[in-house]
Amino acid sequence: MIKAIILDVDGVIVGEKIGFNSPWPHPDVIKKLKEIKDRGIFISLCTAKPYFSIDKIIKDAGLDNYHIADGGGVIINPIDNKIVEKHLLDPQVVVKVIEAYLKENVYIEFYTVDDYVIQKNQTSKVTKDHAHVLQRKAKVVESLKDEALKSEITKLMPIAGDEKDKERLIKIFEPFKNKLTLSWGVHPVILPLQFGIITAPGISKKQGATTISKNLGVLFENMLGVGDSASDWQFIKMCQYGGAMGNAKQELKDLVLSKGEDFSHVGPSVDENGIIEILDFFIK
Repeated sequence: MIKAIILDVDGVIVGEKIGFNSPWPHPDVIKKLKEIKDRGIFISLCTAKPYFSIDKIIKDAGLDNYHIADGGGVIINPIDNKIVEKHLLDPQVVVKVIEAYLKENVYIEFYTVDDYVIQKNQTSKVTKDHAHVLQRKAKVVESLKDEALKSEITKLMPIAGDEKDKERLIKIFEPFKNKLTLSWGVHPVILPLQFGIITAPGISKKQGATTISKNLGVLFENMLGVGDSASDWQFIKMCQYGGAMGNAKQELKDLVLSKGEDFSHVGPSVDENGIIEILDFFIK
């Protein structure tokens, strides 16, 4: 019996059709989330984005429980503005990472619970496109390093131009891999950009899902996880039930289906509101 659901956001309930399912889910998807919530099933969103970029979805669907933001860096209920976990990065390490990426002309942002920051001389089309995704303009400063030393940082985000460029950014991060955690994400509206998600050591969507399970009082054997990228397997693997979108990479589809016929389903794409079919498959 499913008592709670963890949903990735971009590529699952938010797609690439501006005005249809971007920047917000289609009204039919919001309606379905409400229906499930009203049946007493918890729904927690899980995203690398900051909480303020999913706040509207949570409030529109009435998802009055904890959610995973900043790739696990923040666990929060925006409805009552209660933070259950906030994992901060060491500011001295942050400055060194920023220096390393800026030296190689890599676009990079940092995040606090309530804001995100870029350096003035890096403003570009990426800045404008990312503002659409996050539905908030960045705070622009003269020196990202100086601002970092005055801030409580939950996430760093270097952005690669495409899959090939991503490998370059991974190499730059190599000296810091024992001090921070790096994972990756994408957004369908602004492909081929690749988003580096740098969090505190050991902090990830997996850790976030563990916190959600504990705070909801729901075992993973009674949970469904749904995603569209290989990194979503971090939390889907822990759940008894798993779903993958039609637009998901084949790697994730194969992993989800390995759970078995009664415990897995691959639905249509996000731009077909495929999440509705997936939820209907598991929740009769």
